[in-house]
Amino acid sequence: MHDPRIKAIAKTAVNFSVSLQRGEKLLIDITDGAEDFALALVEAAHEAGGFPYVNLQTSRLNRALILDGSEESWAAWYEYERVRMEDMDAYITVRRNDNPAELSDVPGEKLALYNKYYGKLHYGIRLPKTKWCVLRYPNSAMAQAAGMSFEAFEDFFFRACGVDYAKMNEVVRPLVELVKRTDRVRIIAPGTDISFSIKDQGPKDPICGIFNIPCGEVGFPVIPDSVNGVIAYNVPSLFQGFMFQDIRFRFEGGRIVEASSNDTGRINRVLDTDENARRIGEFAMSFNPHVTRPIFDTLFDEKMVKSIHFTPGNSPINPSGIHWDIVQSQDAKDGGGEIWFDGVLIRKDGLFVLQDLENINPEKIFPLIS
Repeated sequence: MHDPRIKAIAKTAVNFSVSLQRGEKLLIDITDGAEDFALALVEAAHEAGGFPYVNLQTSRLNRALILDGSEESWAAWYEYERVRMEDMDAYITVRRNDNPAELSDVPGEKLALYNKYYGKLHYGIRLPKTKWCVLRYPNSAMAQAAGMSFEAFEDFFFRACGVDYAKMNEVVRPLVELVKRTDRVRIIAPGTDISFSIKDQGPKDPICGIFNIPCGEVGFPVIPDSVNGVIAYNVPSLFQGFMFQDIRFRFEGGRIVEASSNDTGRINRVLDTDENARRIGEFAMSFNPHVTRPIFDTLFDEKMVKSIHFTPGNSPINPSGIHWDIVQSQDAKDGGGEIWFDGVLIRKDGLFVLQDLENINPEKIFPLIS
């Protein structure tokens, strides 16, 4: 694909998302043949005066590594990747998944072993020690999963990704400031009544477009032991090659004490990855006006307008080998929902109701980059 919009997004990723400076090293990690995106990133990195390095991998090769990997081989892999990652200043990954179900038949214990060491690398080094950004690549597999023609999906993809994130961050600053002043949160929706604390967990500044493209959310850690109640998710979630549906969690004292889905055994094995996988790492409110429906790719679905995600696993205060962004649409057509901050209703049916937050609502379309 030789699409000028790829070059525009690559420049955004290099210059805005990771803010690559002269002399800094950038690792570009490419999955399943997104070479033209890699070329655009290399060009943008050189223009910024940085030093790009490229790593190519495929989903099929990764499956083979996971299937036959041992504790010893993964420990050796981690040491190699750790040294390379610690030498980098920035990291950008473009994941073109030719077959999203590639890991669907990998035994749970093999996935757990992989998550153990991948989690140490990703959550232990990449996230806290480098500037990083995750992207996708528009391909036929994503279009098919979304139930769209490739032409329609391309347009959807580039509109969702091509937002002016600097402008978006200006608009969402009042929400970030509100989060920083808030202690107790309550979420009410069909099958959902849950409360928790976010005291002192708000982000310092808006970070839309910094870590993910597309973006369009304000997310933050949750006090791990503060969560109580139940939540029912109404958007299917593809995780580790399997499409989970009808997910429901019940919390007591911050832990998921009951979990069910269309494969209850499988979801509980995921949540048993480690001690903190049953605690919540993140709560986020999402508002990208160009992500108007789920396409069954988490990077997009978690930014869907009028949605939230409530994420088991890793956060700065809840280290874990998984971070699973599971989405609940609060659009009125999907049953609606309410979000309360310290006893004040701030969002209803996916729309912010406070005057200083109204510009985040979808009728205030964020401009696209050119």
